[in-house]
Amino acid sequence: MTSHSEALRPPQDPADIPHDDMANALRALAMDAVEKAKSGHPGMPMGMADVTTALFSRFVTLDPSRPDWPDRDRFILSAGHGSMLLYALNHLLGYADMGTEQLKSFRQLGAVTAGHPEHGHTLGVETTTGPLGQGLTTAVGMALAERMLNARFGDDLVDHRTWVIAGDGCLMEGISHEAIDLAGHLKLAKLTVLWDDNGISIDGSTALSTSTDQLARFAASGWKVLRVDGHAHHALIDAIAEARTSDRPVLIACRTTIGYGAPTKAGTEAVHGAPLGATEIEGARAALGWNYPPFEVPESVRASFAAIARRGREAREAWEKRLSASGRRADFEAAMEGDLPADFDEKLAAYKRELSQTAPKVATRKASEMALGVINRATDLTIGGSADLTHSNLTVTKGMESVTPGNYAGRYIHYGIREHAMAAVMNGLALHRGSIPYGGTFMVFSDYARGGMRLSALMGQRVVYVLTHDSIGLGEDGPTHQPIEHLAMLRATPNLYVFRPADAVETLEAWQLALHAEGTPSVLALSRQNLPTFRTEHSEENLVGYGAYVARKPRRRRDVTLLATGSEVEIAFKGADLLAERGVDAAVVSMPCWELFERQSHEYRRAVLGTAPRVAIEAAARLGWDRWIGERGRFIGMEGFGASGPAADLYRHFNITPEAVVDATCDLLTCA
Repeated sequence: MTSHSEALRPPQDPADIPHDDMANALRALAMDAVEKAKSGHPGMPMGMADVTTALFSRFVTLDPSRPDWPDRDRFILSAGHGSMLLYALNHLLGYADMGTEQLKSFRQLGAVTAGHPEHGHTLGVETTTGPLGQGLTTAVGMALAERMLNARFGDDLVDHRTWVIAGDGCLMEGISHEAIDLAGHLKLAKLTVLWDDNGISIDGSTALSTSTDQLARFAASGWKVLRVDGHAHHALIDAIAEARTSDRPVLIACRTTIGYGAPTKAGTEAVHGAPLGATEIEGARAALGWNYPPFEVPESVRASFAAIARRGREAREAWEKRLSASGRRADFEAAMEGDLPADFDEKLAAYKRELSQTAPKVATRKASEMALGVINRATDLTIGGSADLTHSNLTVTKGMESVTPGNYAGRYIHYGIREHAMAAVMNGLALHRGSIPYGGTFMVFSDYARGGMRLSALMGQRVVYVLTHDSIGLGEDGPTHQPIEHLAMLRATPNLYVFRPADAVETLEAWQLALHAEGTPSVLALSRQNLPTFRTEHSEENLVGYGAYVARKPRRRRDVTLLATGSEVEIAFKGADLLAERGVDAAVVSMPCWELFERQSHEYRRAVLGTAPRVAIEAAARLGWDRWIGERGRFIGMEGFGASGPAADLYRHFNITPEAVVDATCDLLTCA
């Protein structure tokens, strides 16, 4: 069936398009910018210029005057080191921020032409790429988002494609297998990957390190595969046209020459990551028949690229007319804006009051499931999922249907045992817009998801990571599954909220904050073991929003301050009770989110922390705690890895107990 965007494309004879001139313009701008910067990667842009020209001249639909048009095609340069290909393309297409001076400022501080493409820094960059394989996997999320929104709003409003340029390195990275397996399984037919099959990596020939038959690998994962000469214009057009008719995702292996046109360096690793040099550039200009000074492009070529932009603008205007006439316009625009319903917080407040009244004793992973039951009824923006741990993470709620191959109307994604891909796919869902993705795994496996989580933070995407089994409290599965250093690693990541709630009320408040944090991803570190609800007096305020607060005030004076997070807040309360028997008055501070506490005023932090000696309790590594406990403070936690055994036995074995709180306090004070 012909889509709306495809129907708008005027039939063009390939002979009418000056393909060679358009491709050579991309090559020349790339090699000139890298040369001026004395830094960069000219080889891939020069090798893939023909592929890019064929793709954009006839197939890609976008409007540079409206880079955020919802129904545009998504183009992902997964091989982000070849960023000058994208910058040269966007310059010629007419993106407002990509003037010639920006090309001349490639890789310079403050320029939009960063070394690798950065989402939010440069118009027309759909996702930050550079860590190889991330772009490909994020594109899977975008393609999935398109299908899910299409299932909800129909072809009139959602009907676009996702195109990826990937290199040998992208396909070597392990995340690529997770991505292609998931995309093939889900039959994401509007996803096409154009592989820059040039056989060269930094060290030399790819034969040094791989002999994988990539076409067989993709085919085995359920993809349609095609092979084409990446410098043969007509063959490229035919292959891309064939890809558009597939009922599966498509890999087009484009056999190219890295650094195409460079007289002595083409086809070698020498052209991968270094400027060509003046002599080589002069030879390339002669070989390509490009007789223009650096950064100069003839008007005829600019006009050809302008025609691509004009075609996209016409498609966008036609889409806007359909949107205006649609009875679903308000719902669609609300989804794309990502705004929570007006009564969302009111519904959560009512549930919080209920929690304070009933005071359930449940694991915070269970409290999260309970909160999600309310959240997922209150908004249809949330898209859940898990890396094959649904009934351990407790991330599915009543009424959520699963997304399955060819059926995208559900709100729950089974990511399989693919933590890294789950993180990157959720980034794609969030970047595409139209949903708030959350996904679960055990906290220890945040190690596997780390690359995608870091990019969530770097790009400022509202992605929620539900990380359960957050300490030695998971028990018998032992040290391989017990996170120790992970809280420190996550807290060290800029622009990432790390919530470790201590009861059902804090868990709900953490979810509320995470869903409102439009420019920041969040981690919910959740317990396996049951924890009592200590917030039995309802508070209209979201106390977790302060990052830390006094959960129990001293009765007379503050002799010591006990700081704790998550499951160890209960230990702090019990320790305070034992200290009271010795005449020691303790304040108990719950610190569910260090990042939010750091944002509070100096006066507030001083009031919470107090001036008395401090003892911190957390069943994790000490790193980071010295900031809060000071030089005189004591830390009760883990000094090494965990062990296998029942949770209660482990806490005693590692001396994370109320009695240890008393001992540490008496080490600081003179106890009766």
